[in-house]
Amino acid sequence: MMMTLFAPELTVLATAVVFVVLACLPTPDARRDYLTAAGLGALTLFVALTALGVQGDLFQEAYRVDRFSQVFKTLLALAAFLVILLCRRLQEIPIQRHAETYLLLSTATLGLMLLVSSVHLFAFFMALELSSYSLYLLVFLHRDQAQAQQAGLRYFLVGTSTSAVMLFGLALLYGATGTAHLGTLTANWGQWAGQPTVLLGLLLTLAGGFFKLALFPFHSWAPDAYERAAHSVAAYIATASKVAAAAALLRLTGPLTGAGGLLVECLALLAILSMTVGNLAAVAQTDFKRLMAFSSIAHAGYLLIGVLTFSTAGSSAVVFYAVAILVMKYTCFLVLVQVSGDGRNLAIADLAGLHRRSPLLALALMMALFGLAGIPPTIGFSGKLLLFHAALQKGHLLLVLIAMFNVVISLYYYLRVLKAAYLTEPVLAQQPPIPLATGDRALVLLLIAAITLIGFYPAGLLHLTEAAAQVLF
Repeated sequence: MMMTLFAPELTVLATAVVFVVLACLPTPDARRDYLTAAGLGALTLFVALTALGVQGDLFQEAYRVDRFSQVFKTLLALAAFLVILLCRRLQEIPIQRHAETYLLLSTATLGLMLLVSSVHLFAFFMALELSSYSLYLLVFLHRDQAQAQQAGLRYFLVGTSTSAVMLFGLALLYGATGTAHLGTLTANWGQWAGQPTVLLGLLLTLAGGFFKLALFPFHSWAPDAYERAAHSVAAYIATASKVAAAAALLRLTGPLTGAGGLLVECLALLAILSMTVGNLAAVAQTDFKRLMAFSSIAHAGYLLIGVLTFSTAGSSAVVFYAVAILVMKYTCFLVLVQVSGDGRNLAIADLAGLHRRSPLLALALMMALFGLAGIPPTIGFSGKLLLFHAALQKGHLLLVLIAMFNVVISLYYYLRVLKAAYLTEPVLAQQPPIPLATGDRALVLLLIAAITLIGFYPAGLLHLTEAAAQVLF
């Protein structure tokens, strides 16, 4: 029974063990490591898909396997596999460190999978730390040690400080309620909600999810980490880490159906600050990866709008939007990897003439940015519509108006990128075309189809996200 319930996690753990062995071999082999990682990543995705319907409890009911957790584990397995595909051009990390890279990606994925199933606060904390420390080390692995160490150290310091804040929140919650189990906590929330100690403890405990999501004021690490990390590592942080953070926040707050008052006001304030700070800072960016970082901060604010509704519709919208972020952000990083070639960072100006060098990549970038901006008919538009509709159902009209104003701001910097790709002439008149392998071309076409078709017909994905969110209530 345990083997069935724990199958995706065991597969990822086995992957990590394989790369521990490969990392110990005297002769590095980048192709061997990549093919092994891709094969095991595909296996993990297959196992996660086959485990979608299983449910049960493990470890004294501290670990819950249900439709909600299994949907997110499938998304995490998909994100990890897609990021591994980007590692075929892993130019930014020395060859002798490739095995360690796949090892840390595996342990990070394992931590995130444990996170989405944890229903005990201390299990939740341990899973969060496992994934976080893996990502700290991944940022350090860049070939430019000086810059990577600076960004990685900031990431580490913000993360460990957040962990301390979260532990203090856990202590307050446990001291005030006498329980660390989410089921007991949410079932009796009505009698504890009015206690300031409980409210403060919950907000401080949520700091772990806020940090993963790069939500204001836990966002300062994101721009440097995105810019200085290898492209594939930045892609993992922008996709898998954000998906798991959304799941963690829903686990902690989703069942609090009677929550309101000061808790909602605090979360609404954080959402407004994140959207506004992220979008306004993104306007001034010239580096593509830094722009993606500030964009992620803004999208964290949009996600929090769904979280603070404490409703099935809001939770379903959060799951839907997490899928949208995964697809759209990954598409942007795929274009970045293909255009940069040698692993260098790209300024927005470096995208000039992209529509001539590779019309397909330019189209993919356009559809991804349209989705991030919420332009119909894309998956991003459908996701924002669901989030705003759920908030309006709960009477958060002002919050939705502020969010829509931020969407308008975001149009400026997304269109600035597209202007470079389609309308700006490159400094060098003759630039070589960007070759795409058959597999890369198929992946790009698949991503474009996902962004547009789910935008046109969101019902299929929405049915799955509703089923996952319903479990929380």
